[in-house]
Amino acid sequence: MSARCSLVVNGKSVRISTGDTPLEAALADGMIAAPPGLMGQGSGPLPRRAQARSHRADAVKLTPPRAGLIERPETFGAPVRPAPAQKRAGTVTQITPLGPHTLEVVVTLTKRLALEPGHGVVAAFEGFEPVILNPTLRVDGSAELNELVFHLRLTGDRTALPDAFGEEIVLDHPVKIKGPVGRGYYRPGGGRLVLVAAETGFAPIWSIARAARYIEPAREVAIHVGARDPLDLYMRPSLDWLRATGVGRLVLVADRSRQRPPDVRPGPLTAHLPSLRTTDVVHVAGDASTVGAVEVLAAAAGARCYPTLLDVQP
Repeated sequence: MSARCSLVVNGKSVRISTGDTPLEAALADGMIAAPPGLMGQGSGPLPRRAQARSHRADAVKLTPPRAGLIERPETFGAPVRPAPAQKRAGTVTQITPLGPHTLEVVVTLTKRLALEPGHGVVAAFEGFEPVILNPTLRVDGSAELNELVFHLRLTGDRTALPDAFGEEIVLDHPVKIKGPVGRGYYRPGGGRLVLVAAETGFAPIWSIARAARYIEPAREVAIHVGARDPLDLYMRPSLDWLRATGVGRLVLVADRSRQRPPDVRPGPLTAHLPSLRTTDVVHVAGDASTVGAVEVLAAAAGARCYPTLLDVQP
């Protein structure tokens, strides 16, 4: 087969190389002039391409926003596709109160578990039924490669898993982990990233938001976080980091008015969401009512929505 062929442009037959576009053909034969700055050229014909069509430019490396403020976290890699399910063993190595109803629990594994930001895992603490939890980072953004950090809400029920920490579950308590699970993981791409978290639903939202600031620093991000009690808005250090790296819309909401700071809005979380666009990508994590309401709003706007429901059994 010949490497050249004929193409008619504005009624004139032009001989071009197979694979060239009509624009390249017309420019190369001087039939039209290249606008100033097009492909680095001034006016005049454009020379034939010297590279094959299969050539790809080197990947552009993005510099993290305000990189001098923080170090790049290594817990999560750039997400490409979900990792296959893996099993790991570990022990509880840290139990820290974050608020009156919130704990930060760290499980150290014998071997690193490959996860994407926003993924869940099935965690079986010895003596308790397995439950799906969402690994995240500490509120200051730190985590070791072989650590899983969880944010757990206390319920007041002594038979519930979160309320067992510090009593039945202490340091060195054995844990078995299986994962990843769930479809709410972070996917780089176009469109505004709208992140909605109710209570400890902030755990997967925090890991997604932090990864997005490194991987897509120019992407527009809106973050909305709510709690019933303003004292349970434990994530302020995380939000301070996000604000310092350029996130312009950070909204805090609490249902109860008791001790509500000036920057915390009253009412339900969904009442303070921005008008959604068809190009938005929405991640919502929390209780069933919040997740369901956001899913409805996203569907009405034609936006993509990735829900993460808390406190569910595998």
